[in-house]
Amino acid sequence: MYTRIVVALDGSEFAEEVIPRAARIAEQIAAALSFVRIAERTGDMVAAEEYVHELARRHGAEGRAVVARGSVSNAIMGEVDRVPGSLAAITARGRGGIGTAMLGSVAREYVQASHDPVLVYRPKGRVPADLGPVTTVLLPVDGTPRSESMSGEAAEWARALGATLQVVQVLDLRHLDTSGIDVTEDSYVRSRAKAIAERYGVEVEWEVLHGDPVDALVNHLKGRSDVLVVMATRSQPVLRAAVLGSVTSGLMHGANVAAIVQAATA
Repeated sequence: MYTRIVVALDGSEFAEEVIPRAARIAEQIAAALSFVRIAERTGDMVAAEEYVHELARRHGAEGRAVVARGSVSNAIMGEVDRVPGSLAAITARGRGGIGTAMLGSVAREYVQASHDPVLVYRPKGRVPADLGPVTTVLLPVDGTPRSESMSGEAAEWARALGATLQVVQVLDLRHLDTSGIDVTEDSYVRSRAKAIAERYGVEVEWEVLHGDPVDALVNHLKGRSDVLVVMATRSQPVLRAAVLGSVTSGLMHGANVAAIVQAATA
């Protein structure tokens, strides 16, 4: 498991919303917390250093400011690679909120370019006053190798956090002839949960949801902030308009949870 979480910041309150979640997770897995402020110009370094050092002091974290010599995502990757065992934490929306979102595009670029897991959170403009620990790690699966590729990552997170792993499948039967189909069929998700429990030795539950994948998952997570979602997302270059993949992006938009996301080409 990771020994350091690197929180990428752009100086905005939106970007700072990931801090309580990253800090809580770092505390649970006994990882160091590091803040990195990416300056786009050398002339911005003094203000960037003052900002990040003060923020780090308040949260008991390391603070560093670096100049992006190239893309911002590459600068973050360089900071993550500087210390082995580091995990990037990036907001899916940054400076300027809904307008000019520096970290919005950076999150997508980072996931696509690094092919390493990244902690992603889409800020909502509010942070719970007392953010509790993560108690559930949610792994959505859909029968594809892409979705199942995150099974090991999800199991390791559940173990490190002392959380329950919940494997969830969404059955979208709206456009199918359901005559003769058991709409509560759970053989696939049950078998995946059993296989993960046996292989990784973690507590695993399973659940079958129905309807549109995004709506079903968002409703399943409604009112919860104690869940960490672990899922693969598509990495095709065609997804230029989305922050991540369609389901991942929809989940980030509708649910108040963070996600460990990794690009998969399968």
